[in-house]
Amino acid sequence: MTERSPASDPMGKAQEKARPELPKRFYDKVAVAEAGEGHTVLLDGRPIRTPARRPVVLPNAALAELAAEEWRRQERVIDPKTMPVTRLINSALDGVTDRLSDVVEEIVKYAGSDLTCYRAERPEGLVARQTAAWDPVVSWVEERYGVRMRLAGGVMPIDQDAETLATLRTALDGLSALAAAALHTITGLTGSALLALSVHEGRLTAEAAWNAAHVDEDWNIAQWGEDEEAKLRRADRYAEMRAAATILELIAK
Repeated sequence: MTERSPASDPMGKAQEKARPELPKRFYDKVAVAEAGEGHTVLLDGRPIRTPARRPVVLPNAALAELAAEEWRRQERVIDPKTMPVTRLINSALDGVTDRLSDVVEEIVKYAGSDLTCYRAERPEGLVARQTAAWDPVVSWVEERYGVRMRLAGGVMPIDQDAETLATLRTALDGLSALAAAALHTITGLTGSALLALSVHEGRLTAEAAWNAAHVDEDWNIAQWGEDEEAKLRRADRYAEMRAAATILELIAK
């Protein structure tokens, strides 16, 4: 199919014009300071707030510095797309704080139809890759939490035992809004609560979990090649993954 240039694509031009203009950078100095029982980011001496105007108070200076660095990297405009840590912090404070239990339930719901539990029956090469990437994850979760995950061949849905899901739900008790937001992000990006738990507890690095989540996609790329647009989307999603994993790591310190 022939690609259309922006000049010959009126729909594309209209969508481009409809996109909101990014706000200009309005500050000169970015700093980290103590705030209450934690730390925050200061822009020209003023503490940042979420889009809902909630104060941003982070558990430690390292996490505040990570967010501050995103603000420093903004040049003429502020582009949220390049600020995955800040976006996740805002989502946690504005979207998770008041519905923490619901977010945790969503993570557990993923475990009920977890990516790592649905296995291809062919071709042999893909089966071998899934086995190598996913079996250690499933085994670790079973040993760590004392549960038994049910595996399925093909795409027909299976139900995990209610006791298994209840045990995993209990294991997530006590999560902060920020930790739950990060864990939920990893779960959504990978399609796997088991991979997210592996990152949360330091069993897997973000890169290892990401690669495990993309076994099928990488197999197809090896067979048919990769679309450039899809490659860019995947890079953006991996940036979100790394941000969430880093937040979990810094919270644990």
